[in-house]
Amino acid sequence: MKRLIDILVSLVGLLALSPVLCIFILLIWLHDGSTPFYVAPRVGKKGKLFNMVKLRSMTTRADSSGVDSTSDNDPRITSIGRVIRKYKLDEVMQFWNVLIGDMSLVGPRPNVQRETAMYTSDELHLLDVQPGITDFSSIVFSDEGKILRDYADPDLAYNQLIRPIKSRLGLFYISTQSLSSDLCLLFITFVSFFSRHLALRLNVDLLRILGANPELLVASSRRYPLVPTPPPGLQTIVSTRIC
Repeated sequence: MKRLIDILVSLVGLLALSPVLCIFILLIWLHDGSTPFYVAPRVGKKGKLFNMVKLRSMTTRADSSGVDSTSDNDPRITSIGRVIRKYKLDEVMQFWNVLIGDMSLVGPRPNVQRETAMYTSDELHLLDVQPGITDFSSIVFSDEGKILRDYADPDLAYNQLIRPIKSRLGLFYISTQSLSSDLCLLFITFVSFFSRHLALRLNVDLLRILGANPELLVASSRRYPLVPTPPPGLQTIVSTRIC
């Protein structure tokens, strides 16, 4: 049933949004004359690499910088790219990855190989399932670029501030996943386009219903400043990105 919903929703999503996608595909190409698509390897289920497709929001060869985390003030983002990222249009192309079976609508977000190489033994369980377009952490950290904005090393900041909670949320999703929770997460993701505050509240409510511990509920509420914490399976805070 999950796969059937993936196919139907991704197909309808691509068809319904194709007029908007076509406009931005043209705008990206007119901006610098290069491909409007960003295709890059991500680590999928069981560690299998796949090519994830996005609308290109950054300059060509942006990934040659070696920086994987993107802050809102990243100079690699183009003027059109800022609009694309604001409305999450770059993520819409991932419906294609869902349609061909690389991803699911709901599941832990896929990561680059440099990041998964740093996974602890606990975090490796994130690769037990198909990665997804949205999940609990996608709602909690929809403002990831804003979080990383003022850090000289956004990759290290990601590993200290975001990765620990994101991984715990991903592992919690895997341990409690069901068709009903997937449908709830899809609904909350839709709500997030109109009200981040309401989406966060609904997200916490769903986590509470599914039995999340108080620490995870507090972190997911985003009512308090993020502080560096160790990722699942480590006792110390990550101090370097070298694995």
